[in-house]
Amino acid sequence: MSNLLVLIIAILAFFLAYRFYASFISKVVGINDKNITPAHKKYDGLDYIPARNWLVLFGHHFSSIAGAGPIVGPILVCIWWGWVPAILWAILGSIFIGGVHDFLSLAISSKEEGNSIGKISETFISKSAGIIFLIFVWFALLLVVAVFALVCAKTFTEEPRIILPSLGIIPVALLIGVLLYRFNLPLSLTTVIGLSLLALFIFLGQNYYFNLSKNTWIVILFIYAFFASITPVNILLQPRDYLSSFLLWFGLLTMSIGVITSPQQITYPALKSFVSPKGGWLFPMMFITMACGAISGFHSLVASGTTSKQLPQESDAKKIGYLGMLSEGLLAILVVLCVIAGASVLKVNPQKLSSGSAIKIFSQGYNFLTNNFLKGQGGFLAIIILNAFILTTLDTATRITRYVTQELFRIKNKIGSTFVVLLTAFLLILSGSWEKLWQLFGASNQLLASLTLFVVSAWLLTKKRKYLFAFIPGVFMLLISFSALILKAGKFLKEDSKNYFLFTITLILIILGIFMFIEVIKKRKDFLKRIANE
Repeated sequence: MSNLLVLIIAILAFFLAYRFYASFISKVVGINDKNITPAHKKYDGLDYIPARNWLVLFGHHFSSIAGAGPIVGPILVCIWWGWVPAILWAILGSIFIGGVHDFLSLAISSKEEGNSIGKISETFISKSAGIIFLIFVWFALLLVVAVFALVCAKTFTEEPRIILPSLGIIPVALLIGVLLYRFNLPLSLTTVIGLSLLALFIFLGQNYYFNLSKNTWIVILFIYAFFASITPVNILLQPRDYLSSFLLWFGLLTMSIGVITSPQQITYPALKSFVSPKGGWLFPMMFITMACGAISGFHSLVASGTTSKQLPQESDAKKIGYLGMLSEGLLAILVVLCVIAGASVLKVNPQKLSSGSAIKIFSQGYNFLTNNFLKGQGGFLAIIILNAFILTTLDTATRITRYVTQELFRIKNKIGSTFVVLLTAFLLILSGSWEKLWQLFGASNQLLASLTLFVVSAWLLTKKRKYLFAFIPGVFMLLISFSALILKAGKFLKEDSKNYFLFTITLILIILGIFMFIEVIKKRKDFLKRIANE
């Protein structure tokens, strides 16, 4: 099979899914632009702010959910198990699980005053479910902050030329935020200004850079995340993510052009093994290693934590929620095709590829696919694209964890709550390597996705609407994540240097997940009993 045929099949499947399946979901949820969204109804100038244009909000949302997940995850799956599992999971997962999860969490949050999924679970399942969900989300988000800070620091030390463009986009975003919302300049003009300055930083970054240790970069990144968490969303996060989205669109476009103009037969192993020495069993570990690009619980936190508070009108939820997930699935597929190309360029035996070379394989593959028109600059640009989205996930995750911390621990001070978040995440970083944290993050992320699907199912049940299209994927994700967490817990205890800290975190996640599932089942039984009595 050729890489071009794989791309064509994926695009066709996504087109049909958006045209028909997303429209079906819209009807079930009751999308209606006559309903005033929370961004207008609860405007506060800090978190509840209607985006100037749905494309701006799409950029913020897409940049926040994409991150490094749909890049690093598919790379690891290819290295550990083969390319076919990654492709199938990206297509089927995005259409029937991830797209449903993202669309519903955004649309329902908008209909529920912009409340988070945790708050919605309290209203439509039980008060104890809301508390359990918040605790689970808090632990899961800490893993997100820790993992992405660690991966970002790793890319800075391995490729220092990306430092200036990666950090330079921050002051540029502040400028764009001020021009848009303080001086009301047209979006087209501010976009040209922002992209021009970003291009300048990319050019300067190849000649001006410096080397710092990984730990130093982690501290610097946490300082940035601290200020990003407490700055008004329309001044930094929204414009920064909007500008970063152009990098991602550039990456998607150039990778697609590369595949179309240079099609090649795939010689990389379709399926390496059902058991990887590093990754473990194909089932369930593959489904949590590639946590993004198919389904990710973190998306519901972005959708209900920040995006729903900026949604201009309800119909935009379909474009931003479902189409955003399909776009991430396409990114994951293109990354897989880059890995296939990169392995052939490096002339490395696929069976001997290590996860330590994951970023290098991606950059080399991207460079190979785009060499005809980027003239050897593709590898450098690939790392810039990767790192831009690591940073967007890091700052968005820190902000959402700040919300959860304030709600869970009743900390009113946003500075104090942000400090608690970053200090705890730093302790997690000290507890294990990025690979250990990545799979633990993946398992918790997929369990979070399962719980979110149960919460939106409860909402649909309460509204007397079809719910099985969300509930069944929730059960599937629950089986996967519980299996993976149990395997990870056992592995932490079997290691030579037993990792009791990560074992404890894993055990807490399992217990919280069990309690939440029991609450959902009780809610479903009560509802069906009430229907029978009617």
